[in-house]
Amino acid sequence: MGLLEGKVALVTGAGHGIGRAHALELARQGARVVVNDLGSSVAGEGAGRDADRVAELIAGRGGQAVADYGDVGDEEQAAAMVSRGIEEWGRLDVVVNNAGIVRDRAVWNMEAADFDLVMRVHVRGSWLVSRAAARHWREVARREGAPVGGRIINTVSGAGLFGNFGQSNYATAKAAIMGLTLTLSLELARIGVTVNAIGPGAVTRLSAGVSGGAEVKEPDEYDPEVFDPMNPSVSSPVVAWLASDQADHVSGQCLRVMRTQLHLMGGWTESVTIDNGGTYWDAEALGRRMDTEVFRTRAPGLSLGG
Repeated sequence: MGLLEGKVALVTGAGHGIGRAHALELARQGARVVVNDLGSSVAGEGAGRDADRVAELIAGRGGQAVADYGDVGDEEQAAAMVSRGIEEWGRLDVVVNNAGIVRDRAVWNMEAADFDLVMRVHVRGSWLVSRAAARHWREVARREGAPVGGRIINTVSGAGLFGNFGQSNYATAKAAIMGLTLTLSLELARIGVTVNAIGPGAVTRLSAGVSGGAEVKEPDEYDPEVFDPMNPSVSSPVVAWLASDQADHVSGQCLRVMRTQLHLMGGWTESVTIDNGGTYWDAEALGRRMDTEVFRTRAPGLSLGG
């Protein structure tokens, strides 16, 4: 018995790379999987049937899966992919928002269309799929009078958490998804849905441009007996755990899984605080306090109190 026996999961962007690894691992843990992928290029161009191969892999390993070719940024198609598992197997338990594209350029070379499309896929897509799932779960909770135990796992990136040259669109989108994660974790708590974020790292089609020309392989092409820190499947067991009943107490969190390490990310916190003493801040007088107390770029000097 796997961690997800009897559950139904939707994984977006599951035709290749990290999404493919997530779909395979969720199926290995007993979930029936809706494998969604538009089949576009890494830049979001075109469409295809890439999801078929992953559904076939799952079936060949004794699992159950259906392929879906919907566009996460399209409102009707996002709702349809959420409904797919319900229509096939009568339920939906897990949503993994993983679909994404890249259009990397320095900001002075980036066109507005490059920014808009990346935001459409990552942010609008994650929001539309989450909204459709939330509407379904809210109705189930009302009908049954009990928490539904749903799971949403969103995909963030070090680019959004730390910034990355040439990715002002992608980094902005990934940072926005963390804000979406925090907010949905609050809105959906009452109906028993947890919402968390995963920050994976691997050599994939999307990361190939910034990974130094490393060979791109699909997760099922790696030797499962030999650990490779850049295998797209490194973070997938963590996703499976977040999707499970064991993680019902974890929500609004971000786990970054890179190579051999798992990091619980702390997010924005008040690292330094100064007080105005109940008077308005004075811009001209603020400099010394900013230098000595906030940024500590200037030595404060000896103080004997008093």
